[in-house]
Amino acid sequence: MEMRSSYSVVATFSVVTMLLIIPTAFSYTLLETMAIVAAGDITEIINSKIFDELLPNRNDKSCSARGFYTYDAFVEAARFFDGFGTTGSINDRKREVAAFLAQTSHVTTGGSPAEPDDPYEWGYCNKTEAGDPKILPTYCVDSTEWPCASGKKYYGRGPFQIKYNYNYGPCGVAIDEKLLSDPDLVASDKVISFKSAIWFWMTPQSPKPSSHDAILADEDIEGRPPGFGLTTNIINGAVECGHGFDPNAENRVGFYLRYCSILGVDAGDHIECIDQTPFI
Repeated sequence: MEMRSSYSVVATFSVVTMLLIIPTAFSYTLLETMAIVAAGDITEIINSKIFDELLPNRNDKSCSARGFYTYDAFVEAARFFDGFGTTGSINDRKREVAAFLAQTSHVTTGGSPAEPDDPYEWGYCNKTEAGDPKILPTYCVDSTEWPCASGKKYYGRGPFQIKYNYNYGPCGVAIDEKLLSDPDLVASDKVISFKSAIWFWMTPQSPKPSSHDAILADEDIEGRPPGFGLTTNIINGAVECGHGFDPNAENRVGFYLRYCSILGVDAGDHIECIDQTPFI
């Protein structure tokens, strides 16, 4: 579900035909408008140098994910999802990438406010949930649609640390991978790992909208204002939103502000969820 759709082939053809017969000045404005609606590639927003600047410590020797989260894997996964980082104006696109990386950095961070370095430079340090996999919960619930595989655990893996069979199942279908039978793929295959996170970002789960729509919308969704704060509400609102200051929610904001600064875009409105009614 996208709140801003690209021109169809027919519509694009009609516009191009119009450009052949209308004044140059008007044509230029129309071409600019088309560029905003039908954006290009994710690499126009983030290149390998910027990726490294955003996530400078991800390959530190203390990080369990060192060497795992690569720029090329991110780009390949991003291109798999229509609209991710390519919807809206150039600033819309930058905010979406900043928001996605901020939310996933919070989940995978290897830093803390007590660190001597900037804690917001430690995103993507971990690729699995903390703890010994042998003693982590199975995160398996009874489901006829998404039955758990024998001996498999569905603990947090990847940039969003997706959990439970009811997430691994539909994610696997969406990206054409057998994640129910082999959930470890999310922590062993670099591209699949990023795909799992972008799938989570792009997919609405009723009554929640997708985070993709939340960061791009122009009007309230389910009575809540769009922006970075709404993405936090979608991800963990029942715990972090609607009750005043929350350190985890603030940590997410810290990553987001840093990434927006590096990408050269303002953070937009409603970056916190302090006053939002949390999604349950």
